[in-house]
Amino acid sequence: MRARLLTALLAALVLFPAVPARADTPELPDRIAAAWRTDHLSVDPRLAGGIPATELTRIRAAMRTAGTPVYVAIVPSTPPLREVSYNMPTLLHARIGTPGLYLLAVVNGTYWSISAELYRAGGLRGRELVSVQNDDKQRLDVVTDRPAPPIVRTIQEASTALDGRPLPAVPAGDLEPPHEYSDHGLSTTDKEDRSAYIGMGIGGFLGFVLTLLLGLRRRRKTTPKRIKPPAKDDPPIDTWDVQLKADDRIKAAERAVARLDRRRNRTTAQLDRRDDAYRRLDAARTLRADHPEDLLASAGALILARQAERVASGAALQPPCFFDPTHNPGTATVDWSDDVEVPACQQCASVVRRGKTPRGLRVWSKSGLLGHDRKQVPYWTLEPDNPMVASGFGALSDDLPERVEAWKDEVR
Repeated sequence: MRARLLTALLAALVLFPAVPARADTPELPDRIAAAWRTDHLSVDPRLAGGIPATELTRIRAAMRTAGTPVYVAIVPSTPPLREVSYNMPTLLHARIGTPGLYLLAVVNGTYWSISAELYRAGGLRGRELVSVQNDDKQRLDVVTDRPAPPIVRTIQEASTALDGRPLPAVPAGDLEPPHEYSDHGLSTTDKEDRSAYIGMGIGGFLGFVLTLLLGLRRRRKTTPKRIKPPAKDDPPIDTWDVQLKADDRIKAAERAVARLDRRRNRTTAQLDRRDDAYRRLDAARTLRADHPEDLLASAGALILARQAERVASGAALQPPCFFDPTHNPGTATVDWSDDVEVPACQQCASVVRRGKTPRGLRVWSKSGLLGHDRKQVPYWTLEPDNPMVASGFGALSDDLPERVEAWKDEVR
């Protein structure tokens, strides 16, 4: 009996290696890339049958008229995907290697969010996709409870970025219902704010007219004076441009947050996005209110408001370009000093890869023996007692809103 048992055990040990090992499941980017080799529109099997054929037909029609290869992947939201969704277009492009639009559509419940990157062939130039999206006045009005409207709009925006063709109007069926913007959808606070803004606008207009009349009368009594050249200590020439951009972006973020706030039957994820957007928007308002003339504060407000708008609209959060936060977001990662990796826009990333230092955002700094001389230097060379300098405008650590709040308390 014992000999028979030993024989059976030896036979099992001999046969065991012959059992094929179970292959590891390919990672999501590999699965999508494999599917794209046969069809540029990839739908996750878990969503098969759940997306109407008319939606897929619209997407395919837009892909054919884009003027560049378009790769679309439609997948459900999962915890692992939420951690890498921002980098997915880059990861997918690395696997395919063909210039074109790489678009990932993720559904969470009934809400669809889009992550996309446009890669051009060598030597071709055009607008950045994110720049076209920021200028698209109808983008935030597109419904997000179906996949086709946001996907088709992103494809149209990529076409505009590629060759400058005008953006077509969004079909009425792809826009949020009008009642979302009527008085019935506004809270009491929204109505009070709107009344206050109207009153401020009328008062500002009357003040402008009065100031203009007084100025014209005074001009008649005085002789024209020679305009002096800018003094050496004048602020950088682009300060006003940054301030105006920050104010415009704050208004856009306010509209996006208000739109999300009025949405009915919000999911937990949407409520979390709303809170995050408010946190960034409040910090942007604080910087503009407490430091209206400061270039660093204006640039920080621009970044925070831009992030608040993206978070509220359901887009993936993008870090700023470390070297110049007023550039396009930092969609590339480059090695910086002391083996530190920082996000950079494509323009600054190409400069670093050539072994040079980008010009970066420059601010005035005192120099000389007594500190009377002033010169413009890259902001990251300043002492890190400013939250924008310490965090690289949020490029080094995504805690700029908290740093702004703490800085506000310190100043007070």
